Parts: sequence; structure tokens; C-alpha cells
Amino acid sequence: MKKIIALLLLIVATIGCDRVTKRMAETSLAGLPRTSLMADTVRLEYAENTGGFLSLGAELPASVRTPLFTIGTGLGLLAMIVAAVRLQWRGLQLAALCLFAAGGASNWADRLVRGSVVDFLNVGFGPVRTGIFNVADVAVMAGACLLLFSQVRADRTPTGSEDAAP
Repeated sequence: MKKIIALLLLIVATIGCDRVTKRMAETSLAGLPRTSLMADTVRLEYAENTGGFLSLGAELPASVRTPLFTIGTGLGLLAMIVAAVRLQWRGLQLAALCLFAAGGASNWADRLVRGSVVDFLNVGFGPVRTGIFNVADVAVMAGACLLLFSQVRADRTPTGSEDAAP
């Protein structure tokens, strides 16, 4: 039961942090020039992303973009959860799914309600920079990396001695 509560807290905290930071970006950054922090390593810049990851697909017509990024994303998240249940994911895999699904669901909710996602973070050194992203995107990437790590670790674990964590 403690593991279930911990996973639910992970989901709620991820979505909560994303919602709060997006709201702060809307009220503090919208309409203003970007802010540079830590010797320009971090930039805060308000953007509304109508596309997918790193604005991919933003140039598509709304008649294609809306079903692709709302219906398609919703079905993709649902399929991932169903797969995790069927494959009986535990431990790191389940934590990874919670991060991935929470981040994906928070961005998905934005697309349903407003048709776009609020992005506001950009990091880099000199000319090497990321695209503009948000906390939900960090959760999705962290979940994907954790899932990859857990799979690599499982592939290296001898059969019969798998981790019996959550």
C-alpha cells in the first residue's frame, strides 16, 4: 500500500508542479522579453506550443494537428498504461510510467482545454540550447530515460534474480 501511495504522490506532485509553474509563466512571463539566469544557462521565455515535442507539427493545419495531438496523445497514454498493466511492470518501470504518464497527461489537458501547451524554459551553453519546454516535458523525458535504464538493467540481470521492487 505504501508503494501505491508513493506512486500516486509522484503523479500528483508532477502534475501539480507543472500546473503551478505554467500558471506562474502565464502571469509573470507572458508578453515580456525573455529573462536570462545563471550566466545565460537558463532562459525563461513564455511560449504557447500548438505542436508536439519541441513544437514539431506546429505548422500543420488545425484540422490535422488537433486530432493528432489530442486524440492521438490520449490514446497513446492509455495504450502505455494498458501495456504496463498487462506486462505487470514494477519498480523502476512503474515509476517511469508514472512520470511519463503524469507529464503527458498534464500537457494533454492543456491541449484539450486551450489548444496549446505553455512552455517557458530553455537551457544551454552558448549556441548549444534546448528548445523551449516545461515541467511536464521534463517528467516525460525523465520517465523515458528511467524506463530505458530499467530495461537495460533488466537485460543485464540474470534470469531468476530480477528486482522484486514495487
